[in-house]
Amino acid sequence: MTQEKINRINELYRKSKAEGLTEEEKKEQDLLRKEFVANVRGNLRAQLNNIDMVNEDGTVTNLGEKYGNKGSNS
Repeated sequence: MTQEKINRINELYRKSKAEGLTEEEKKEQDLLRKEFVANVRGNLRAQLNNIDMVNEDGTVTNLGEKYGNKGSNS
């Protein structure tokens, strides 16, 4: 997500508190928020899939490989 879109989310939030939003702006805000949340989830999932765990016997298990890189579920 670009900084421009994040700035727009913040701008719409401030406007909603100050004077309210039009229906079109509410739809835009909803779409931007959904995109932001999907982006955060994707980044978190990528980080979790790259964690290596060292087992007691010294072997290393990649959690992303162990749990199947479940990138398609939200």
